Amino acid sequence: MPLVRIELLKGKSATYRQELGRVVYEAMLGANVPVNDRFVIVSEHEADNFQFDETYLGIARNDDLVIIQITWNEGRTVEQKKALYKAIAEGLAISPGVQPENVFINLVEVKKENWSYGHGIAQYVV
Repeated sequence: MPLVRIELLKGKSATYRQELGRVVYEAMLGANVPVNDRFVIVSEHEADNFQFDETYLGIARNDDLVIIQITWNEGRTVEQKKALYKAIAEGLAISPGVQPENVFINLVEVKKENWSYGHGIAQYVV
């Protein structure tokens, strides 16, 4: 049910980018995402196409910023979401070594009927 988009500046290794996806997926498992429901898109950008404020809300960001957007089904509690944010930031700090202040996360919640995993079928509502 989740679709993860990870955005960062161009220049990180394939291993680094794969590790971003792995850590986010494993953190989502703790928020009741089904096993094997792993759909992650990692996009790299040139500096002129990756714009961000370096100090918004008093958080010091730099060019290692990683923007993570997760689209998933609605229904999780605020506590589950806070635990997810923490798990992602802590996991990325361990590997591949992203400083927590460089982890920007946005959740987009949708209804279950807004997914089709193939065959033109809304698998969650049939």
